[in-house]
Amino acid sequence: MDSKLHLVMFPWLAFGHMIPYLELAKLIARKGHRISFVSTPRNIDRLPKLPPNLEPLITFVKLPLPHVQNLPQNAEATTDVPYDVVPFLKLAYDGLQEPLIRFLESSDPDWILYDFAPYWLPPIASKLGIKTAFYSIFTASCLGFLGPPSVLMGDDEVRKTPESFTVSAPWVPFPTTVASRYFEIMRVADSISPDSTDVTDMYRFGACIKYADIVAVRSCSEFEPEWLQVVENIYEKPVFPVGQLPTTAYDTGEETDTWRLTKSWLDKQIEGSVVYVAFGSEAKPSQEELTEIAHGLEKSELPFFWVFRNRRGPCDKEVIELPEGFEKRTKGRGLVCTSWAPQLKILAHDSVGGFLTHSGWSSVVEAIQYEKSLILLTFLSDQGLNARVLEEKNMGYSIPRNERDGSFTSDSVAESIRLFMVKEEGKIYREKIKEVKELFVNKDRQYKYVDIFLHYLITHKVASKE
Repeated sequence: MDSKLHLVMFPWLAFGHMIPYLELAKLIARKGHRISFVSTPRNIDRLPKLPPNLEPLITFVKLPLPHVQNLPQNAEATTDVPYDVVPFLKLAYDGLQEPLIRFLESSDPDWILYDFAPYWLPPIASKLGIKTAFYSIFTASCLGFLGPPSVLMGDDEVRKTPESFTVSAPWVPFPTTVASRYFEIMRVADSISPDSTDVTDMYRFGACIKYADIVAVRSCSEFEPEWLQVVENIYEKPVFPVGQLPTTAYDTGEETDTWRLTKSWLDKQIEGSVVYVAFGSEAKPSQEELTEIAHGLEKSELPFFWVFRNRRGPCDKEVIELPEGFEKRTKGRGLVCTSWAPQLKILAHDSVGGFLTHSGWSSVVEAIQYEKSLILLTFLSDQGLNARVLEEKNMGYSIPRNERDGSFTSDSVAESIRLFMVKEEGKIYREKIKEVKELFVNKDRQYKYVDIFLHYLITHKVASKE
């Protein structure tokens, strides 16, 4: 049997998905396997550079995104468009079906690893004799909470109201706080109902799982063993944790002006004193929320570095603005960055002590890599479920909010930051991050997960491809 594989990877058009796909691709390529990483031209051009030794093994396949009405030109990722335009991005993504089929027919891969969105892909792959793996960048706790494919696809009456998402599910056999809060589920209620593609996000998710040969999860059994067991039970197929996949950056040696200025400012701060504030490429606070965050940072009297995005893509009409005089009042103590900033380098800096984050799992893993405390303020998607896991394990602290509408005050922002950064009560969280770091970044453990996964892929290739 040929022990070398050709794998195709087809992530959703969001950098929070593409980057973990690329991290797994790099680990698989290290073992001498070939990867075809499929996305759109502009997204591929924005991905991090590959280390030279992996370039011959990872081929980027650029499929132009079909034109869809209401989707702005050059919008190829969720970071390029406001939240309400994302359904049109899904419509365009569905339009990649034909070019993807042509590519699969001409390239003869052994397996395809795909994301939650292309519900149409598993039957196509099966017809072409290609094995399928649903690769989830969501954690096992998130998958376990969301439930079996029958529930996701709407065949089961378990979840028909927003309130039903705020309690644990009947298929979870242990006590847990992992559930959505009312305001969190209301913010993503559209994912439960059909959008312009006539397909709900939940249905996509369910079909992608149901028709996959196996499931791979960004997780490790030392961190959430009970949830991985739940997932295996409800999916009734092999489930493989592939590790936490901490982000690895290939350093080209080039320094941007942004990083030079950032580093110069961080170098002047006291060790562990700075609050790093960033909400990822998708989460965007409302103007009201932004104002409370800004005033909270001001009231905390602690130094901060804030990566601030005032809109999602050039077509976003709702531009948010910092309170008048904010930067002047916090000059010297705080720095606001409005361009792209190298998050890994910032988190690695000794002066950064805490991270005010949206709880996106890539950001969580990056913070743990560098032992930074997690102050949580969720906005969308799986962020609330991630926050519950972190709270349950004493790894993070959520800023107190109104249960119905999710509102919060500048005082609660200031108090939460101070609790975390300087008060004795915050010590438990600071210590816990140091404790779990080894589970997330140990290279030998990460390689072991990938080896087990690859062994299965090699031994379960379609016989005719051997």
